[in-house]
Amino acid sequence: MTGGPDVTWPRPPAPISDYGLLGDTRTAALVASDGAMDWLCLPRFDGEPLFGRLVGGPDAGTFRLGPAGPATVVERRYRQHTATLTTTWAAGSSRLTLTEAMVAEVSGRLLPTTLIVRRLSAEGATVDAVVEFDPRLGVRHRRPRVHRRRRALLCDWGSLAVSLVAAPDLTIEPGRPAPITVRPGRPITLVLAVAHREPLIHVEPAAAWELLVEDENRWRAWSTEIDASLPFREHVVRSLLTLRLLTYSPSQAPVAAPTTSLPEDPGGVRNWDYRYVWPRDASIGVSAFLSVGKAAEAHGFLAWLLHASRLQRPRLPALLTLHGRHVPAEREVPGWTGYLGSLPVRIGNGAAGQHQLDGYGWVIDAAWAFAQSGHRLYTETWRAVRGFADLVALRWQEPDAGIWEVREPDQHVHSKLMGWLALDRALRIADTHPLPDRQRRRWQKARDAIAAEVRTRGFDPTTNSYVRSYGCQDLDAALLVLPLLGMDSVDSPRVHGTIDAIRDRLSAGGPLLYRYPPGRDGFPGTEGAFLPCSFWLVQALVRTGRRTEALELFQTMLDHASPLGLYAEELDPATGAHLGNYPQTLTHAALVQAALAIRDAP
Repeated sequence: MTGGPDVTWPRPPAPISDYGLLGDTRTAALVASDGAMDWLCLPRFDGEPLFGRLVGGPDAGTFRLGPAGPATVVERRYRQHTATLTTTWAAGSSRLTLTEAMVAEVSGRLLPTTLIVRRLSAEGATVDAVVEFDPRLGVRHRRPRVHRRRRALLCDWGSLAVSLVAAPDLTIEPGRPAPITVRPGRPITLVLAVAHREPLIHVEPAAAWELLVEDENRWRAWSTEIDASLPFREHVVRSLLTLRLLTYSPSQAPVAAPTTSLPEDPGGVRNWDYRYVWPRDASIGVSAFLSVGKAAEAHGFLAWLLHASRLQRPRLPALLTLHGRHVPAEREVPGWTGYLGSLPVRIGNGAAGQHQLDGYGWVIDAAWAFAQSGHRLYTETWRAVRGFADLVALRWQEPDAGIWEVREPDQHVHSKLMGWLALDRALRIADTHPLPDRQRRRWQKARDAIAAEVRTRGFDPTTNSYVRSYGCQDLDAALLVLPLLGMDSVDSPRVHGTIDAIRDRLSAGGPLLYRYPPGRDGFPGTEGAFLPCSFWLVQALVRTGRRTEALELFQTMLDHASPLGLYAEELDPATGAHLGNYPQTLTHAALVQAALAIRDAP
């Protein structure tokens, strides 16, 4: 950032990739390189925004801590193998550094559930800085009732309250920029504590800083357990840390992203709420954790899914809330400006009621990976998996919304492939778990029928490729999973033809791919390249013996990460700008799996 932040507002929104993620495994904040915390929902990922400027504009609130005059970012990074973010600015001949994190481990101690610690320190001469604390809760940007208690600034909205404490003491008024001076050797620490329907617990800044240091040590210990021989280990560890930060620890359910309505098409209508749990995306993350020896994360998710799906079983919902409930109906939020004018801003998600056959395949494949790694499924878990497989055997011939959640159901070939996977993996689990012969035969019959139909109706001889849906010639980048499944041999000309056709006809330039032909989904406008597809391509190339190509592609994809190693859902091929909700669980899980495929290649 050149010509740094000024205390006056409004300022233009930062690029999506400019934001860093702070998290505590219950909620998350996004912080721009000028020190502005422009997104934080409370008390959970899917709660009301306290700071919502990212998509709500200046009236939606922010918490900025940074230089008051011209400054340039000279370094911005996470402390190695931690969730602590540091940003250093050059201000004249001096340096100003913001170190910040959220404390993840609060159990067993009298601590607030959410605790944010931010510290400014200076080197060289003194630096003029600014604090802008402007909390505005919810879709109506409600201002708080303000109280002061000793050194704490208290803001409350009834059931939700926050306290801001600084050391040394600062005079801060909500909504008014407060100039401060940071002197070398005398850092300024601010602590934001949150209470929701519980007593508000104050934590002194010195104690909060020690908690942050303890948390760093726990994250480093967690990261140390990850295989040291992994290729691109630092990138993999950062992605795994991101996945862990986006997993809601009270239920072990990962959100697809911590944001809503960051656009896939800036200025357009492709703006969705991703602050919920997609069993499909979560299952891909489970497989990634299992492959690096993190069985606890996998077990936690499967236990959550068992609980969350119990009322709708054997139907597997396309998405659920963090607590396994129905996702709120999709609605548009009036009066919000949207990121770069991208309207509408949405809360809730209309895909919640869709039939998505592919989800069953991802979930049962994750259960099989868990069993294959030496863990026996609990009786109730196996019963749930059997129910899912029974539903696939019964409904696989029906049209569905598919992985891309189109609003008009179709006979998606990828969905059929994943239906085949669901039954195949359920049969593999049955090799070590009890299953009646009649049920086994029913699954085998349905699995074989899916394979026969897909090979007949889902393949286009003129392009030598499997296609997006029966009766069309459009391609679908999700078909890159084909060599990972085992339905067709990795040496099959059909498999190789599908990979080559997708690379050619869905190319967005370089390693980037569109997920399907742009504009073929019923929504106005365009969209960017879908980043998980590129990592699926890496896996497909590795599985078909093209490791050198895969390695080159993976290295190029690493260059498309944000400066902090984070990925959104999509990328603008023309500008390299990140698009869509951010950071994206699916992209990071696909990155990990691609690195593991490279590791395991012969």
